[in-house]
Amino acid sequence: MPQASRRTVIGVTAGALAGLAAAGPSALAAGLGRAASADGHRPPATDLKPFDEVYRGRRIQGAPTGTAGHHGAHGAHGGHGGHGGQAHDFGYRVTVDGEELHVMRNADGSWISVVNHYETYAEPRALARAAVVELQGAALVPLALA
Repeated sequence: MPQASRRTVIGVTAGALAGLAAAGPSALAAGLGRAASADGHRPPATDLKPFDEVYRGRRIQGAPTGTAGHHGAHGAHGGHGGHGGQAHDFGYRVTVDGEELHVMRNADGSWISVVNHYETYAEPRALARAAVVELQGAALVPLALA
């Protein structure tokens, strides 16, 4: 197997960096799925449309709640402690077979749930579908925040 020369490695690296620089921050933002406006604030969850469908035999529903929960529409959550029994949903409610799926909108506009806490989704419908797949037919147990 031929070895790459130093000149070849430097040339390939420079070409890759030039390509990334040419793509600019707009390509990076698009790739990350950012939902921020020019002032740096992302739109509230009310910008999302409601849905109601049967997916893999489970009824999933989602709709804006009309309120922004206790976090408002600014930034990510500050951890999991001290919820005070309030919704942690950034103004959007998702249910699976009538049981609430606890969801949260991240600062970058992506969504997570208690079922898929380490996987992000672009919108709540995709999040609900992923939860149905992960549940594998099991019932969604209500989450009690103490």
